[in-house]
Amino acid sequence: MAGASLLTLLDDISVILDDVSVMTKVAAKKTAGVLGDDLALNAEQVTGVKADRELPVVWAVAKGSFVNKLILVPAALLISTIYPPLVTLLLMCGGLFLAYEGAEKVIHKFWPQLLPHDEEQNARREANADENVDLVAFEKEKIKGAVRTDFILSAEIIVIALGSAAGATLLEKSLVLAIIAVAITVGVYGLVAAIVRMDDLGLYLMKKPGNNKQKIGSFLLAAAPKLMKFLSIAGTIAMFLVGGGILVHGIDFLHHEVEDLAHLTGVFESLTTMLLNGLGGLIIGVILVAIITVIGKLRGNNGSTAH
Repeated sequence: MAGASLLTLLDDISVILDDVSVMTKVAAKKTAGVLGDDLALNAEQVTGVKADRELPVVWAVAKGSFVNKLILVPAALLISTIYPPLVTLLLMCGGLFLAYEGAEKVIHKFWPQLLPHDEEQNARREANADENVDLVAFEKEKIKGAVRTDFILSAEIIVIALGSAAGATLLEKSLVLAIIAVAITVGVYGLVAAIVRMDDLGLYLMKKPGNNKQKIGSFLLAAAPKLMKFLSIAGTIAMFLVGGGILVHGIDFLHHEVEDLAHLTGVFESLTTMLLNGLGGLIIGVILVAIITVIGKLRGNNGSTAH
């Protein structure tokens, strides 16, 4: 009897692990867009930072990201147990945030005069140029901002992963979220660390004897800035695709309209759905940027009037 019970237990564990494996793969696929955005945003955090401070900054943000996950995973499980509809609401809020951030980036790139001037990059360059500035203290504020952004993106990833495990037991949900949380943190910040040191590796190889090593070094050195630019563009596109997909799916009439339009394209239905979701994210994001910009200007005018 004891042997039979043990075999039954092992069989149950095997079934659970199989289910968790399938749900984890689905969750990873659904969160891929946000992961690309997370990678791009975190790679941008070290832009303008001195070379000897790049890895410490990445490590500090990574530690903050782990803390974020320790808060978010139990919170998501608790919310899904106590009041599941709140998960959908949080997901929609995350979609709005991604659409807004993406639209703000696009407008800032092509029509910067329409938005308030951002002093962050200039302040960072000035701090790097001034030897009297305590860069560690200066970077702490930048790290706090990066960790806050990571919190929002991590929340989005956790909620999407939770949605992919709908109907699963609490144990299975817990395992899926734990695996996703650890994997994305290690993966994202490991890649960020590799990307920011790519140019250093290129320089190192260029100084080594051997034509092949020097060619690889030259390639890495030339590819590093292009990769950063690509990640920035890919991250912005991912914001619209993921954010728009969440918002369109959450608004019934938009969801049905997108499905109907995409169905007309036949074999290109999936591609059309993705593009329409992205377009929806862009439109919603631009509207949000306009509203928030107007509110900010009105507040500024009221403040100046008060003075």
